Amino acid sequence: MPRKHQPRSGSLQFWPRKRAKKLLPSVNWQVLEGKNSSKISGFICYKAGMCRALVRDLTQNSLTKNKQIVLPITIIECPPMKIFSVRFYRNNIVAKDIISENPDKELQRKLKLPKEQKKTAEELSEIEKKLGEFNDIRIVTYSLVKQTGIKKTPDIAEIGLSGSMNEKFEFVKSIINKEINIKDFFAKNQLVDVRGVTKGYGFTGTVKRFGISLRQKKSEKGQRRPGTLGPWTPSKVSFRAPLAGQHGFFTRIKYNSKIVDLNEGDSMPFEIKNYGKIRTAYILVKGSVQGPPKRQMLITAPLRSTKSSLKENFELLNLMK
Repeated sequence: MPRKHQPRSGSLQFWPRKRAKKLLPSVNWQVLEGKNSSKISGFICYKAGMCRALVRDLTQNSLTKNKQIVLPITIIECPPMKIFSVRFYRNNIVAKDIISENPDKELQRKLKLPKEQKKTAEELSEIEKKLGEFNDIRIVTYSLVKQTGIKKTPDIAEIGLSGSMNEKFEFVKSIINKEINIKDFFAKNQLVDVRGVTKGYGFTGTVKRFGISLRQKKSEKGQRRPGTLGPWTPSKVSFRAPLAGQHGFFTRIKYNSKIVDLNEGDSMPFEIKNYGKIRTAYILVKGSVQGPPKRQMLITAPLRSTKSSLKENFELLNLMK
């Protein structure tokens, strides 16, 4: 019989395994610029839960073409966003930050805002004359999460824009005091990357954290621990040795998630366990997504879209619990 060999789980690519500092991760928007056909490269959303979807497979050269199949689906609610401020970058450093007028009342409780400020239109007109001094424009947005019924305090994130400097500036002027909706920038059968924090499990042992196998029944000093942490010389423990510690609540990215459908909250046929009723716009994403229900996330343009995922095409027929 061949010897059973199973290398331990837990990629060494992610190091150190510490709790995430914030729930909405930072994004390198320069890398994502031009990856999406729309002007906005990201959107704040909230994970609702999972269900099953009966769809018709319309993918070319698929073994199940024109047949009805069942897919695992993640429901993500996407309430509207608003612009809190416009950031003008010079040499990758924020040179000017223009705060919009009349922010949401819940946002005023969370942030300290200046008592006196110029009107946004006046400040933008002054900046337009010296637009050539800057090399990038980004917007700081906040979600109108109060419309969902999850909570009141909005989440804030910096979102990148695509296009030339003049195109970015004209786009910002057109939406500065308006609501930003998901359907205007992301579409059905589009690929997105979902960025967020995984479910946290706290302090766990090596078996749960790294997937090492249990030792024999009468092993010395315990079954649920590694056989050795290293040699006597050098007398130190390598970071490659599996040790107990924090498990979960890590920032992760789910690449190339397919948007199966994009709809309004009125069309959701049922309430979702541990989440409730969906009241605003939502998207249905193929497969699972990291995090527990009600976790805030950032969906962005795909960083490295694959050809096979781009070719997938589904027609939604029915949603099932």
